[in-house]
Amino acid sequence: MTGIFRTNNPLNTFLLFVYGILLKFAWLSHPQIPVVDQSGGFLFNDLIHSVKPYFDQFPKSYFLVAYLLLFSQAITLNQVIISRRMMQKPDFLPAMSYLLITSFFPEWNILSAPLIVNSFLIWVWSKMSNLNSSQHPKGTLFNVGLAIGIASFFYLPSFAFVVFVISSLVITRPPKVAEWLITFIGVLTPWYFLFAWLFLTNKLYSFKFYGFGISEKSYNLFYTEWVGIGLIVIMILAGAFYVQSFMNKQILQVRKNWGQMSLYLAICIGIPFIIYNHNISYWLLALVPASAFIGCAFYYPRRRWIPMAMQWLMVAFAIYIQYFKK
Repeated sequence: MTGIFRTNNPLNTFLLFVYGILLKFAWLSHPQIPVVDQSGGFLFNDLIHSVKPYFDQFPKSYFLVAYLLLFSQAITLNQVIISRRMMQKPDFLPAMSYLLITSFFPEWNILSAPLIVNSFLIWVWSKMSNLNSSQHPKGTLFNVGLAIGIASFFYLPSFAFVVFVISSLVITRPPKVAEWLITFIGVLTPWYFLFAWLFLTNKLYSFKFYGFGISEKSYNLFYTEWVGIGLIVIMILAGAFYVQSFMNKQILQVRKNWGQMSLYLAICIGIPFIIYNHNISYWLLALVPASAFIGCAFYYPRRRWIPMAMQWLMVAFAIYIQYFKK
């Protein structure tokens, strides 16, 4: 499959859709119903409560919505990487990688707050990676802040992505306090209107924040989860090695974009530590930037059998988790 997705053939979009369905067929056959808990934002919990009476009658609806989100995120991520020329040639390997690694565990294939937030964060990264080419950078930064503010309605720790925006500004542009302030204003705008509405409807004091709390507990993972995470980490490190190896051959803006991608990954790895509940589903945020590096691990090796073998090993692991693990 790595050979097919190494090209930028328009037919690959359809093939990728089929590839993802085949990889996740077990989750389609036995879909999981989302659970409302304190880690989800108030808007996500309200959304689940509103669709439950309808979706519970046809549980596959949850998977179909989740898969459409995963597929759209894979395609969007891939197209942004192509448009920013972050790889030597256009291909579909980052999108393939995203659908592949999200097939490892059932928690990454259900309708969840992190899954919805991924769409917002991909959009934020795409805007930040092209900020220097924007004719209206202040307007772009306000919209970026607005997107983060809305994302926090679904998943409160999304606020941490403000660190990504400010750090990206430091990496790519001369420091301007005005741009930082505009970003913060954008982030706070949705909350301003929310509290205004709560105040006018006399619901301010009954409103509760969910989804935030510093965590000190260790993660108790099963051996299969350690194996899956280990495969992902190995591929990320391999991809990072190839990115670094070809860094000198890339233009300055591309190097900055990869720096932003590394920052994106680091922040998303840290976000699950500021939530109440320990659940592998919250590592889904990190799989977007991870897929960019894994795509490079599949693309750059000169010996084609190595990425092909790794791809089939990962497919085999996904099949094992879905059909053979008890």
